[in-house]
Parts: sequence; structure tokens; C-alpha cells
Amino acid sequence: MQVKTGAAILPFPTRRRPNSLEALGDLRFRALVGESGWAALPEATRRRFGKRVADCGTVLYAGEVVECEMSRAGWLLAYFARLIGAPLPLSRDVEVPAVVSVTEDAVCGGQFWTRMYGRHRGFPQVIHSSKRFAGPTGLEEYIGCGFGIALRVEVAGEELHFVSDHYFFALAGLRLKISRWLAPGNLLIRHVDCGHGWFAFTLELRHRLLGELIRQAAMFHDIEAPR
Repeated sequence: MQVKTGAAILPFPTRRRPNSLEALGDLRFRALVGESGWAALPEATRRRFGKRVADCGTVLYAGEVVECEMSRAGWLLAYFARLIGAPLPLSRDVEVPAVVSVTEDAVCGGQFWTRMYGRHRGFPQVIHSSKRFAGPTGLEEYIGCGFGIALRVEVAGEELHFVSDHYFFALAGLRLKISRWLAPGNLLIRHVDCGHGWFAFTLELRHRLLGELIRQAAMFHDIEAPR
């Protein structure tokens, strides 16, 4: 199929098929939580994390930041972390748009996650990370410049949790585990299904001495793939 725009004729993507996202199952998250944990999750959560993104496909979620709190230490940490790609929220703005996109990493067998958070002033903040199903916990999230987090995936009630096990630095095939005394704190990410296509995504970063550094919550809804 082709579409004409001005003097040019553009072909539709050939690798994208209308039902390609639904046709491929993904057992990777299911394997991390086990059969009993997977069965305890709501059907909508299982659908979101049991769907492999095919070829050039993209899964999108859209919503709004509804809560964002950070201490002074958390604010300083977020700004210093800009040196490695700004993986933490930089403002306390709420009632701003939020968009998440997920694409498949065909080379490493993982996923690329892109999160865009609006601001009341200035350009939106865009956070990039790469999830890889590897390492001692089975899931690692690379946040930039070789830094990453080994995550434990757990089920608590009907919630899906991503819990930091340790932080690390990887470069040229070498991997260095960062001491807990130098780590920014314990990270907890919750995915909570709210029904009717909506879910809550919360991020909490708590330091053993400084207490809660950052807490952000956003509400998202599923976006259907184009047909």
C-alpha cells in the first residue's frame, strides 16, 4: 500500500502487520514472577507484560502525573544524575501530560522504554532506559553511561513490583557492583491496575539515612495499536 503526499509517494511500512503485537506472546516477565505470582495479577496487567513488541511496533501508554514529591537531597540527586542521562524526575510538576513508549531491542533481546513528562514551563523531560533480561536477578535496567540497576520482579497482592537489588557500572565487558554505601537508595516501582484500561505507575526512591528522596505517581491508560 502507498500514500501520496505532495509530489512524493510514500510506502506503508512492510514489516508492521496489523495484528503483530497481539500475535506474539512474551513469557519473560511471567518467568520472573513464577506461575503462582503471574496468576495473582489482574488480567490487564498480564496482558501488558505478556505482549512482545514485534519488529518496528511500539506500545504506547498516555496519562498524567498526579503526584511528585522530592526532598532537597532528592532534588540535588536528580540534577546531578543529569550527567548520566537524567533518569529521575527534575521537577515537582503535577497535572502535566505523561507518555510512555515501549519498543523491542532486537539486538539484546530486551526492551527500550521512553518516558516523556510534561512541565508547566519549558520542554518536557524525556527519560530513556533499556531493560535487559539478564544478570543475577533476571532483569537489568540500563539508565545511561554504563550505569544500571539489577531489579527483582515481585508480585504483592495484585500489584507488580520492580525492586532494586543493587546498582552497577558496566563498561567494555566489565561489570562493577556499586557498594550500597554509595548507592542512591532503594528503588521501588509499582504497577497497579485500576480497571477500565487505566493503571497507576509509582516510583519511590528511599535512602537508608536520608529517608524518602523522590516519590512520583502517574496514571496511564492503554492506547490501542493502529489497525
